[in-house]
Amino acid sequence: MTYIKVHWIHKNENEPIELYSELDEERYEVKKVEIFMNNTVSYAEENQSYGETRLGKCPVPSLEDINSDPEFKAKSITKEEFFAIWNKYVPFQK
Repeated sequence: MTYIKVHWIHKNENEPIELYSELDEERYEVKKVEIFMNNTVSYAEENQSYGETRLGKCPVPSLEDINSDPEFKAKSITKEEFFAIWNKYVPFQK
């Protein structure tokens, strides 16, 4: 698995400003947490979601491709960093 954090620079309150994703070997999202300007949070995984967040239907581009757009600042994070966010915001774990 790969874990990434993307900071999205914009002023649209209806879109997230931070996205955390767990990606499989082919870079498809397995889990995702989105944090909005007003500190609301939504999330998704295969069998559950909260808010408007859904898993992407295409592989996530490379960090280099994401960072080629000045609206985005993406970086790799550790599994522990991802699950610290996931466990903080996702209330029900199987």
